Amino acid sequence: MKPWLSEQWCIGEIPGDYLWHREDVLHQYHLPYDAQHPLLCFDERPCCLLADVGGLLPLSPGKAKRYHYEYHKHGSGCVFLAFEPHTGLRYVDVRDRRTAVDYAAFMQTLLARHYPKVEAIRLVQDNLNTHTPGSFYAVLPPEQAFALAQKFEPHYTPKQGSWLNMAEIEFAALTRPCLARGIPDGETVRREVLAWAAQRNQDKKTVPWQFAQPDARQKLHRHSESVQKLL
Repeated sequence: MKPWLSEQWCIGEIPGDYLWHREDVLHQYHLPYDAQHPLLCFDERPCCLLADVGGLLPLSPGKAKRYHYEYHKHGSGCVFLAFEPHTGLRYVDVRDRRTAVDYAAFMQTLLARHYPKVEAIRLVQDNLNTHTPGSFYAVLPPEQAFALAQKFEPHYTPKQGSWLNMAEIEFAALTRPCLARGIPDGETVRREVLAWAAQRNQDKKTVPWQFAQPDARQKLHRHSESVQKLL
């Protein structure tokens, strides 16, 4: 497939649902900052807990120093991250799993600790089956779960469109110093992830997002014209 056909190809073949979700997310990014309706991008990333048990191989005359790279797997964890692009703040947690209970607990804490007075949070996220207000009912009585759901306005990235989520960019920045290497236990992951987030929050690091609705529509128009020339 040609590179210029990377986003599904030609406008007549792109499902309307894909277009709608992409347009919706890009529209959220275009809206001005509203302290009562802040925009957050959320994602989660599994991580393996690996202890390095390798070491120096026995030395032989005339041989260079050599190592073996064995490791033991000590389970897994999951990093939860919510990023507010307008303020350059992000909020992270490391949990053992990524169930509906974990998702609901993260969102409940996020709202209570950082956004207790907002009217609603505009939440960009992917469409994983736990990423729904229905998960709140796993940890709260129905009346409280319903009230919590009113505080979130979900905006889902399209299938095969997770690149539209700015939280993905934050995870790329986190992976290099933390998640790309073996870390043996969840407490160390938590400590390093929290330190990373604190430093980026102090620096007010944000994402200079450039891709907007007009760019997306023009891209589709060019793809459609290119396909027509090949017919």
